Amino acid sequence: MTRVLATGTFDLLHPGHVYFLTQAQALGDELFVIVARDSNVTHKPKPIIPEAQRLEMVNSLRMVDKAFLGSEKDMFEPLNQIRPDIITLGYDQSFDIDFLEKELTKRGLPANVVRIPFSKECPLCSTGAIIKEVIKRYG
Repeated sequence: MTRVLATGTFDLLHPGHVYFLTQAQALGDELFVIVARDSNVTHKPKPIIPEAQRLEMVNSLRMVDKAFLGSEKDMFEPLNQIRPDIITLGYDQSFDIDFLEKELTKRGLPANVVRIPFSKECPLCSTGAIIKEVIKRYG
């Protein structure tokens, strides 16, 4: 049984997220998702939706077998429980694949890392686009 892992913030769930998770799920038999903790989101504005609600939303998606909140101290910690065979990255996630694979091997987690190509194109397929549209419409 092939376990696939996807990670992300998943703020303001949109079709781009669904596309990413559907593509990730197609790579294996089980899809696990790590939802970023509010405290760990440092590469972009803090999420609008609190982490518990984002986790609930991701867990409700039919392609997701189980979603977890990430660790606040070590991003690799949940992987010890999940033991993924494949870790998927979104096209816009800034992880260095070589570094990630070396770190996984060092920790005894020899998963393959796969980047999912460019997301589904639609006018509101990103959290940033949704926020800009809300500001444009409502001020």
